[in-house]
Amino acid sequence: MIKVLQYSFYDLIRSRWSYVYLLFYLVLGFALLFLNSSVSKSIITLMNIIIVLTPMIGTIFGVMYYYSSREFTELLLAQPMKRTTIFLGQYLGVSLSLTLSLVLGLGIPFTFYGLWQSAEMANFGLLLLSGSFLTFIFVALAYNIGLSNDNKIKGFGYAILVWLFMAVIYDGLFLISLIVFEDYPLDKFTLLATMFNPIDLSRILILLKLDISALLGYTGAVFQKFFGTNRGMISSLLVLSIWTLVPVYLITRKASKKDF
Repeated sequence: MIKVLQYSFYDLIRSRWSYVYLLFYLVLGFALLFLNSSVSKSIITLMNIIIVLTPMIGTIFGVMYYYSSREFTELLLAQPMKRTTIFLGQYLGVSLSLTLSLVLGLGIPFTFYGLWQSAEMANFGLLLLSGSFLTFIFVALAYNIGLSNDNKIKGFGYAILVWLFMAVIYDGLFLISLIVFEDYPLDKFTLLATMFNPIDLSRILILLKLDISALLGYTGAVFQKFFGTNRGMISSLLVLSIWTLVPVYLITRKASKKDF
């Protein structure tokens, strides 16, 4: 698996799109620090961008790499290698390359700005951790979609639909349900509904750390009241880990049963 991971990682690192992704975050980091002149405000702004953009990039890159490397994958399958080794290696290669672009793209400008002497270093680390989680989660979802659909057009369509549902539609349905059933106690429902969306979980994780959960309105208030700051963070990280491991497990199952 290590050799497949290395090949996928270096293949994507050499891709121009990886440099574009890195350059985007690099420019964004310098621009936000220049305009805000505050690390804390820049982190809040980056949160709103990362929790939407990172899943989209992970989904698109994941499904693109799966279909573009299909012939190479079939060649590897003809070798005495386990299927799970091949697909997990490719998945980790894609996820790690995107995560590296994210970390370097934001880490360089914040380091130049003096992050290591700032009190916001832990918050910035949490921001990168949330972005990394979202990358691994949505690349895994993209690979599951690719393994389930041989048709590229359907695969791309389903991948975009999954991202759109998680990033936009889910929150809309959630807000509508809160309005419709406002006369009923919705504390437990709010907590459960939030856990079923990794994007919302990442947002809550950062806001709890920044102690500005009021920005989430009712959802953030209930989450902080029920769990408390420390327990809320631990619970969020645990659920994000589950969101990562379950799709990876499904990749291994689908890869072992898929007929190429």
